[in-house]
Amino acid sequence: MLFRRTTFLFSFPILLLLLTLLYYRPTAHLPSLKPAANPPAEKKPKPLYKPQPASPPPILDNFPLAARATSPSDLPPIPQWNQPPSPHIPESTPLFIGFTRNWRLLQQVVVSYITAGWPPTDIYVVDNTGVMHSNRLGLLSLQNPFYLDQHRLTSILGVNVLATPTLFTFAQLQNFYTFTALERNWTHYFWAHMDSPVVSDEEWITPEGKSWISLYMRAVEAMRTTMAPGWGSLASLWFSYDRLALVRTQAFVDVGGWDTAIPFYMTDCDMHERLWMEGLKIENADAGKVWDVADAVDDLGVFYQRGKEEGGEAPNKKVERDGAMAASAAAAPAAPSASPHPSSPSSTAALSSPLYHSLLHALDAMQTTKNAAGGGGRNTWQSVQRGGQGEPFYRDPDGFEKAVVMWMDFGKNVFYEKWGRGGCNLRDVGMGKADAWRVVRDWEVEGVRKVVMDEDGKREREEREREKEKEKEKGEGEKATA
Repeated sequence: MLFRRTTFLFSFPILLLLLTLLYYRPTAHLPSLKPAANPPAEKKPKPLYKPQPASPPPILDNFPLAARATSPSDLPPIPQWNQPPSPHIPESTPLFIGFTRNWRLLQQVVVSYITAGWPPTDIYVVDNTGVMHSNRLGLLSLQNPFYLDQHRLTSILGVNVLATPTLFTFAQLQNFYTFTALERNWTHYFWAHMDSPVVSDEEWITPEGKSWISLYMRAVEAMRTTMAPGWGSLASLWFSYDRLALVRTQAFVDVGGWDTAIPFYMTDCDMHERLWMEGLKIENADAGKVWDVADAVDDLGVFYQRGKEEGGEAPNKKVERDGAMAASAAAAPAAPSASPHPSSPSSTAALSSPLYHSLLHALDAMQTTKNAAGGGGRNTWQSVQRGGQGEPFYRDPDGFEKAVVMWMDFGKNVFYEKWGRGGCNLRDVGMGKADAWRVVRDWEVEGVRKVVMDEDGKREREEREREKEKEKEKGEGEKATA
């Protein structure tokens, strides 16, 4: 017993030593009690940015006198021969002008219609910017593409401003015009493009030899002509295509309005063709001079000025009317004196003055520039303002333009699918309103016609074979029953 106890006493230390040697590790090799360092962060790819175009120079307001004005009386007087009739004519003559971008162009076209005799109270600027109340509250700056000075339009120039609830496409905006006309019981209305200024033709002579008539009254006379018994069922009257257009409200309602699935380009072709298919009339008329421009004059005061010292009396003119040449008996008559005004260097105004011709020349040059190089300058006016960062409803100007172009391309494809072809002359190739969405795309191309006809023939043959099989099965069933 003693031996066993002695053996245990000697073996236990040895066992303990062996276990110590087995599990012992020097402190240098022990793991650190400090928290492990964070692993290196994974590098995330950075976005690749598109090249940014150079910013255009800031725009300047092009009606400085109106910017300083506190009331309509601070504006220059309209030449007396361009004054709107007072009292107002019996007919309603509302004029819609849609706006999305470029304040300078909008202000130019509004001033041009006012100085061509259109009653300001009949002009309705439609704020189609999609910025809700931002323009009404004056929250946008001049460099913002969607800026519009509502105070100046309504309180100084005396026109009306209507706002769309959101950004409309061209087709939606047109339907908004028609809807507004219905709401206000307007049987007819006019609409104009915001990049198409007008000027009364101060050298035009009526067939009866009358000396002159304003652009507004010529448009009114054209409208009255369409109301005469026997004239026909009017849809629209175009003045210089549809740069200015008269619309009979019910005609547009009767064809279902503009097709909003075709938002921009080609929607006019679709609408006009459907009107013609219904037997409605679209005719051309003349009311004065109308331009299509991408720029604006720097001081809109020139639309008012007809000073004698800039021109005096107009030279004799030969005017061609209805194929006949009629010579004016004398120089164009001078209008009664207008009241002196700081923006008008002379108190005596005259028809067809050199200043008037200078304005025509400037607008002609702008139109030529816009249509130069195959029309490459047509839409440059839509991107001359690139400010507005941080303001309500800010949109990147380049992104907005890109989205609109994509929308345009989409609409062209919709038109193509709807009518099976890309041209506007639908009636010329025998199409009618019942053909919409029913014809094969590119149906006019011979190869497409052959493939489709072959497919149709194949389907007909297969259908006949199926009918034969059904008749055969039916006959066999009757025999079995008998």
